Order: sequence, then C-alpha cells, then structure tokens
Amino acid sequence: MTGSAADKPGAPRPVPLPTPPVLFSNALGAPGSAPVPPPRAPAPQSVPFRPTAPPLPSAPTPAAPAVPAPVSVAHTKPRHRLIGLSFLLLVLAPVVAAAVYLWSFAADQYHSRVGFAVRLEEQNSALNILSGLTAISGSSSSDTDILFEFIQSQRLVDDMDKQLDLRAIWSKPVNDPVFVLPADASLEEMVDYWNEMVHLSRGKGAGLLEVEVRAFDPEDALRISMLLFDKSSEMINELSAIAREDAIRYAREDLDEALERLKSAREAVTRFRNINQLVNPEIDVQRQAGLLATLYNQQASTLIELDMLRDSTGEGDPRLTQANRRLEVIEKRIAAERSKLGFGSEQGSNAAYADLIGEYERLVVDREFAERTYITAMASYDGAKAESRRKSRYLAAYMQPTLAETAIYPKRLSTLVMIALFLFLIWSIAVLVYYSIRDRR
Repeated sequence: MTGSAADKPGAPRPVPLPTPPVLFSNALGAPGSAPVPPPRAPAPQSVPFRPTAPPLPSAPTPAAPAVPAPVSVAHTKPRHRLIGLSFLLLVLAPVVAAAVYLWSFAADQYHSRVGFAVRLEEQNSALNILSGLTAISGSSSSDTDILFEFIQSQRLVDDMDKQLDLRAIWSKPVNDPVFVLPADASLEEMVDYWNEMVHLSRGKGAGLLEVEVRAFDPEDALRISMLLFDKSSEMINELSAIAREDAIRYAREDLDEALERLKSAREAVTRFRNINQLVNPEIDVQRQAGLLATLYNQQASTLIELDMLRDSTGEGDPRLTQANRRLEVIEKRIAAERSKLGFGSEQGSNAAYADLIGEYERLVVDREFAERTYITAMASYDGAKAESRRKSRYLAAYMQPTLAETAIYPKRLSTLVMIALFLFLIWSIAVLVYYSIRDRR
C-alpha cells in the first residue's frame, strides 16, 4: 500500500500551528479590517430512524377561572360607629359604674352560721313494753322539712322583727340603696329580703340543717342567728307538745269508753243475778247434777229392795207398802229436780237452766272483755302521761352561732363578672338580631 509519510507507522506527526486570535473589533467589522469568516459547525451525525407511535388525543384544556373584580377598600360606616357606641353605653359604662358602686358604696356584710338537727328520744319504758304503746314522735327528716319551711315563713320574720327590729338592723348603711332594706319596707318586702339575707342548706347527714345569717354588723348577725335557733327550738317543742296532747287526749277517750263498757257489763251481770236469784248458775247446776245423781242411786236401791220383797213376801206385807211409798217419793223428787233443769217439762215461768247458763256465760264474757279493754286503756293512758313528762323531740345544735371577724359579702368580683357577662350577652344578641334583619332586607 502507498500513502503519505504521515500515515506511515513510526513517522513523526506534524505539529499544528496555533491559530491567531481574533480581535473583537474585527469580529464587529471595524473599518479597515477584513471580515473574518465564522467557524464552521460540526457536521451533523446521522441518527438511526425509529418509528414513532401515533399521538394520543389530548384532553380538553379547562377554562381559566374568572378573575373577580378587585375589592374596594373597607371604610368605617355610621352603623359601625353606632355599634361601638352601643357597646360603650350598654356594656362598658354599666360595668364601670357597677365596679365603682361595689368598691365605693356597697356596705360590707358579715355572716353568722348555726347548724342544728332535730333529735328524737326513743326510750321505751316497762309500761310501754307491756301495753304495746307506740312512739309518739315522727321521723327526724319530716321534722327537718317542717323546720326548713318554718324558717322561711312570714310568722317567724314578724316575730323576730318585733324582738330585734330587723328593719333598723338591715337599713343601717346610708350610702348603699341596693343591698339595704328600706326603712319603711312592708312585711312582705321584709320577708323577701329575709330570704336573701338568711340562706338555708342541708348538711351531709340526714336531718342536718345549716343556716347562714348576714347583717351589716357582726353583732347583729350573731343576735339574729341566736334568736333564730331559739325560735326553731320553740317550734319543735310546740310540735312535741301538740303530739303529746293528742296522744293523751286519745288515750283518755279510749279509757273513758272502756270504763263505760265495763260498767255496762257489770250492771248486766248484777241484773241477771237479781232477776234469777242466782249468784253463779254453773255452781247451782253442778249442785243439781249431784243431787240428781244421788236420787238416781237411791231409786236404784229402792227398786232392788222392792223386787226382793216381792219375791219373799206377799202383797199385804207392810215392808212392801213402805218400799213402794219410798219409791214414789224418790221419783217425784227426781221429776222436780229435772224440771228445775228444764228436762221433761213444759217451759213455764221459770227459764230452763240451760238458757240461764247460756245467758250468764255471755254476760261473763262481755264483762271479762270489758275488764281487759279497760286494763289496756289504763296502761295506754299511763304511758301517754309518762311520755308527756319527758321531752321526746328537741333541737340539738351541732354548730353554735358564730361571730364573724371579716366581711366576705358582697362577692364583689364575682358579682362584677356576672354583670359584665350578662350585659355582653344581651348586647351580642341585640347586634346579631340587627344584622339578621339587615341581611333579610
């Protein structure tokens, strides 16, 4: 093969000369310089042919969202100023006024507490056990309910006002017209104010009652609570007295009725004895029965003797005649005694002994029942009197009336918070109603 020297193996290759730099001015075609030809692009390489898949159908392009119109800048309107002014006048100003009044004019209130319970004595004496007398007193829970209503009653308020002058006690502060009772308040108004200043609560145990009394002076609160305890004790004692009086009255009525029944039964027995001339018909019947038995025995002996004489003697024997006469007498006596007992004879003026015994037994049973009833009634009456001599129901104080050292009422902060929440709620509802009506238009 033939070729150039450069293609031969081992021949040195020629070193290419460096290309002279192209000036920027020549490239821009400065005057006086020849134009430089641009460098040639490399020859495109051949790319093998590859078959392409047919194009897929394109999804429809979603429409562009409509652009809203630009919002105008918000400006304060008269209704906004009116709502703000209403908040100041209806919420903020009353709250500030209430705070000023509570901390500057509201008088301090002191409290006194007393706790008590209704106690029952259920001691059964020997007389009560024998007579079966039931207890007079009721349950302590019902007594506590009665006492709970009594403390809130108009009668108690009136009695305590007459003794303590509640109007003067609760109208002492001059600069506090809200929490103070007016000096000229009526009895009904004072009862309402009483229920605000005297709070009742039930204890954890059954029958326990706790009372909290408020006043503008600690000594006044203590006096009211002490008198309240005394009045409650008097009311419980009055209930006990009424119960005892009722029990004694009922027992006395039962005793009088039993006594009248006993008198009538005894009079009936006495009348029976006087009419029939018999003290005890049963004893007479026993005696008559014994007499009849003796007569029957004698009759049997006489008959035997008479049979023996008839066999041994003739008809004219005087012993036979005497035996016959004796037999006749015995038979007549037997008939007479039987007639007394009501056997073998028609009923005459005298009643038969059987009827007399039946009548007498009926009268005796009535008398015995009347005697037992009288004994039971007497025992019940004695038991009722014994019960009335002791105090079966009384009021026991488990917490004596207390004397306050500091005032904890009125609850200024909690009262102010409640006022603010209430006013804000009312104002919010009014604003919502206004905007709902405005939107409907």
